[in-house]
Amino acid sequence: MDRFARIGRIKPRYSKDVKESRLGLGMEKLDRDAFDPEKVYDKVASLGVKWVRLQSGWQKTERKEGIYDFSWLDEEVNALISRGLVPWMCLCYGNALYDALAKEYYGAVGCPPIRTERAYHAWLRYVEATVRHFAGRVEYYEVWNEPDGGWTWRPSPDPSEYAEFCVRTGRVIKESDPNAKVIAGSTHRETMSFFQTCFASGVLEVADAITYHSYHYDEANSIQRIRAFQALLQSYGKEIDVIQGETGSQSMNGGNGAFRGIRTNQDMQTKYILRHTVAEILSGVKFTSVFSAVDMAENLDAKAGGPITTCGYFGLLGADFDPSTGGLVGDYREKPSYYAFQNLCSLLNENVTPTSLPVFFKPQISKRINGWDCSPKELIYGGLTKQNGSGAFVYWRSTNLNTTQGYDGTVTFELGGIRGEVRLIDPIEGGIYAVGENVMKDMDNGLYLFENIPVRDYPLLLAFGDFCDII
Repeated sequence: MDRFARIGRIKPRYSKDVKESRLGLGMEKLDRDAFDPEKVYDKVASLGVKWVRLQSGWQKTERKEGIYDFSWLDEEVNALISRGLVPWMCLCYGNALYDALAKEYYGAVGCPPIRTERAYHAWLRYVEATVRHFAGRVEYYEVWNEPDGGWTWRPSPDPSEYAEFCVRTGRVIKESDPNAKVIAGSTHRETMSFFQTCFASGVLEVADAITYHSYHYDEANSIQRIRAFQALLQSYGKEIDVIQGETGSQSMNGGNGAFRGIRTNQDMQTKYILRHTVAEILSGVKFTSVFSAVDMAENLDAKAGGPITTCGYFGLLGADFDPSTGGLVGDYREKPSYYAFQNLCSLLNENVTPTSLPVFFKPQISKRINGWDCSPKELIYGGLTKQNGSGAFVYWRSTNLNTTQGYDGTVTFELGGIRGEVRLIDPIEGGIYAVGENVMKDMDNGLYLFENIPVRDYPLLLAFGDFCDII
């Protein structure tokens, strides 16, 4: 950034000061006491994020048949709402009171209550009690977690089976609270076939949105899936929201869960989160959720009766893990990804709208890199607008994060539709830079030529108008 004058940095926003946003964060596994939420609430609210995903925890709530103790979940929901956050809830996992299989797995993970009518009816009673209890505080309810996975829908996933379960559950949700919204899907596999079967089996009768999970280092994969889901919904005559419910990267080697065994570090985690979050917003999701707030025990196949001895390092906050207890000890520490995500939350602190901006790439010789600019086929890019009329052009080179450690290149393009001061913004280090005539040429009528400006392997923003607060 040596050719640009730094004029300030991004001002963080507290969640209470953000009216609406497309950015979310996960605080899952509190039904299994995976971490201390009291150490997390204020740090999450300081991000300026809006949506927070919780898991409802049937087994933790109904320990005696027909008696529901929501006190633990009340504390979490109320703590989030008081800080300006919007909790949404995944209704999931079984209960050992009603199912022998649920007795075998820690937290009854992945044990759908569908094998007997007794269990099924107990589940529907629990759903009714939950939705009635949180009416006015929780609007969006997701039906189960990753039902297309063998570890989360035991003994093996069946889309027709899930579809019936989703329809029956969704009807109870809507009967219990007419204002509640039903989210279907929560799939993790990179395919449309599960949704196709669900839609053909009537899930769209109750669904107000669908959600999917994305654990893939190529964010273009997520863009493809979003567009495919949107087109599939249109083929059924439905225009409901698409939500990305879980995405994230581990920040160190040796973690269990997604990306197990793949080399990673904090830099890769930071760039992964920025790239995926922005790509999903550009694709038009209602909101997108990062997994997760904090590192925690990770083993969905863990047996009941003992601690989970492995940790997943997906958190924006890190902590020391005690494998003898399966818990976190000490203070929860902010990682580089925390501050980068905080910057992004501040930048996108309204319900930003993806938009098409007139852009034409003109690769040319770049003295800065002793070579040629990036070509558009190497980039992911798009436009964003805010309600105040400001906008931004966001772009990055979609390198292979697993094999390429950092990228610093240049790009040249014409960009139209610009009104107001132009700033170059780096969400990792938080810097805001003036864009001068040495790289920006006025072509008249709001069209400018940007020559050999920086491009990184994470999103940079050319913002114009009153797009963000500067300190």
